Amino acid sequence: MGLEAFHHSEPLTLGVELELQLLNTHDYDLAPYAEDMLRLMAKTPLPGSVVPEMTSSMIEISTAICHSASEVLGQLTPIRDALVKNADKLNIAIAGGGTHPFQKWHEQRIYDKPRFRELSDLYGYLAQQFTIFGQHVHIGCPDADAALLMLHRMSRYIPHFIALSASSPYVQGQDTAFDSARLNSVFAFPLSGRAPCVLTWGEFEHYFDKMTATGVVKSMKDFYWDIRPKPEFGTIEIRVFDTPLTIERAAALAGYVQSLAAWFLDTQPFTPSEDDYLVYTYNRFQACRFGLDAVYVDPASGQHMPLAEHILKTMDQIAEHAARQGAAPSLHLLRADVATGQNDARWLRECQREEQLLAEVSRQAAQRFRGGL
Repeated sequence: MGLEAFHHSEPLTLGVELELQLLNTHDYDLAPYAEDMLRLMAKTPLPGSVVPEMTSSMIEISTAICHSASEVLGQLTPIRDALVKNADKLNIAIAGGGTHPFQKWHEQRIYDKPRFRELSDLYGYLAQQFTIFGQHVHIGCPDADAALLMLHRMSRYIPHFIALSASSPYVQGQDTAFDSARLNSVFAFPLSGRAPCVLTWGEFEHYFDKMTATGVVKSMKDFYWDIRPKPEFGTIEIRVFDTPLTIERAAALAGYVQSLAAWFLDTQPFTPSEDDYLVYTYNRFQACRFGLDAVYVDPASGQHMPLAEHILKTMDQIAEHAARQGAAPSLHLLRADVATGQNDARWLRECQREEQLLAEVSRQAAQRFRGGL
């Protein structure tokens, strides 16, 4: 089966997916309540969708097509409110965050769905270790070639997205010293990492045909790339964000992506090349490990600078495009955090310092998701 044709979408439209934690309210460990939550959520008419995820202690919510960050927030708000209401009925809690601080992967159950069972058979324990929680942002592209250009331009800003969304400092009860430890679990998969640097859809189809001929992949779903084209939606999908602790931050991150995309389309600021990827893995590691305190290496000049400085510089550069998309408040929210070095990973660590118990950190994260902090 060949690659699906690239469908038409309205440029710069947004779609946001969030993978969320289901917690018991006894010790705030993960709880296998996905089926019950989905049954209750199905009774409430809402925008977007609510679907199961790899293990039964997680669910994924998504918006319908949105035109602005405020519309994303406008759709996520009633979904969040319905989730919280139904979780209360089941006496469980819902939280954001890229990892659960102390769950044990071997206790997680694969959700009973053919694709998840298939992945579990193929990947063994990696599938249970995939009890991690990310935000995916889709952005509409004018056509197939433009989508590949957009994908490779966005790749320079992957460290921004990682540091701004980082919310996974704890794994299996330990502080990992990473701001985003979640991505270490993704890197274990053989088809993770970056897309090949091809800039026309014809070349991409050729690459895809070669990959399917090897029998290693059957569809685009088999690529766990940081950014991948979604031809059926006419979008590219950015997959490196940890799920933030609040829907406000999730919407702001979508606004930042949209502002960058508008800048790319309006000004075509640079042509991506394979050399951009020389520093890609290093920059990504820095952002995962140090968050907003990371070092960023500019792929064009080789100049080293603090990542926070590069983010602020970029936000200045794209400010008028953000304003035109109605995303100025998104940049304002994120900019304030960059200035103080405050991301969700830091919030979780500060909470742990104060409270000691990671169960209490999870409880407060769930409170925060409700809009309760």
